[in-house]
Amino acid sequence: MSTPMIVAHEVQKYYGGFHALKGVNLEVEAGAVTCIVGPSGSGKSTFLRCINQLESIDGGAIWVGGELLGYRRRGDQLIELSDGEIARQRLAGGMVFQRFNLFAHMTALQNIMEGPVVVQKRRRAEVKEEALALLARVGLAGKADAYPSELSGGQQQRVAIARALAMRPKLMLFDEPTSALDPELVGEVLAVMKDLAKSGMTMIVVTHELGFAREVSNRVVFMDGGQVIEAGTPGEVLARPQHRRTQEFIAAILA
Repeated sequence: MSTPMIVAHEVQKYYGGFHALKGVNLEVEAGAVTCIVGPSGSGKSTFLRCINQLESIDGGAIWVGGELLGYRRRGDQLIELSDGEIARQRLAGGMVFQRFNLFAHMTALQNIMEGPVVVQKRRRAEVKEEALALLARVGLAGKADAYPSELSGGQQQRVAIARALAMRPKLMLFDEPTSALDPELVGEVLAVMKDLAKSGMTMIVVTHELGFAREVSNRVVFMDGGQVIEAGTPGEVLARPQHRRTQEFIAAILA
């Protein structure tokens, strides 16, 4: 069997006295779409941020593409990586947040080009060609010269997705990407994500959109209280949940 794209083993995270992640275990196969659902404060976003090393973990381990995050092994010792090495590892995952975080003084095209040119030191002409193709891919071919203030929330989030893809990540991490959008704009962002899933991109999506999880994901994970309570296929977790807490959550969402 091939090595999973992501392996999380007994991941622990504390914020002072608050135990945010309590031994999270998860494997994500390359090319799979995993949706993480659960109530607010259950640790979903914290776990995603740990995968992208925006938060450091306090116990356990995470591997991405077979590489241990944050450390290197030297004999029986674990040596903490430098900030530069962690930044290199972070490039493996593209992250899309609830808020779009676009540079207000840059056009859509400039926002997408900034990372590949400045961070990856790639040729501007090559990056521009790829950025224009990405804008077309997310349905914004005519918006290259538009500033964020001239775009709707849904359009800004699609630019944010294109910006993450421009870094050529191995996987994409989505932290409730539609939660800040007006209801009528949610569908256009989910459509881009569905297309991305069909392309074979490995994706972890923290979401309350159970319809999206049911239609697109290979695996659904329900978290509560900093733990994975239940995991399985969409049919198992969303249609026939076994754990009482999962049943209560889904009933409340669908009510």
